[in-house]
Amino acid sequence: MQFVDRYVALRHRYYSWRHSLETAQKVALAAIFACLTGLMAQVRVVLPFTPVPITGQVFAVLLAGVALGAFWGALSQWIYIGFGVAGVPWFQGMAGGLKVLAGPTGGYIFGFVIAAAIIGLVVDTKLQSRKARYTLPLMLLSVGIIYLFGMVWLGICLGVGIEKAFLLGALPFIGVDIVKAFLAAGIGTALMTKQPYGPETR
Repeated sequence: MQFVDRYVALRHRYYSWRHSLETAQKVALAAIFACLTGLMAQVRVVLPFTPVPITGQVFAVLLAGVALGAFWGALSQWIYIGFGVAGVPWFQGMAGGLKVLAGPTGGYIFGFVIAAAIIGLVVDTKLQSRKARYTLPLMLLSVGIIYLFGMVWLGICLGVGIEKAFLLGALPFIGVDIVKAFLAAGIGTALMTKQPYGPETR
């Protein structure tokens, strides 16, 4: 029981601490999650029938929203994008530069920003969302948002309709991304405090 009490206090202390950090410290945390996204981008499986590989990025994006909140979670992905465009080779396949964003996977990367922001907004403002039965649907919704951005841009790049874009840019990944959502929801539920640390509502 003492261990459980210490664990509950520790996770609450993290969110209270994160909520009260100076701006420079929050930027540093966002940069850490940008690095995590870049690292997970290198965990990839290339599929022969689509230009979109399986990567670990989605998992990092979901955790960024949980750990950093709306603004800073989104900022972590803007840092990822900005440094990647500047030439840091941390897009999937150890690539960098604007050509990656202009390519068929660019839409997913912009979807990361929106997904992290939505997760962070919900968990920062709604206490109920930090319970498992709410966290998992939130993660799945965020994955769907990433798919939406990815499929739209993929369709534009390849000159195909939304049905073909879905077959190439979403359907092959649904199973593995559901697993990522379950993992992120489990970790998020375990790490997120169930007590208010800011201006939350129930």
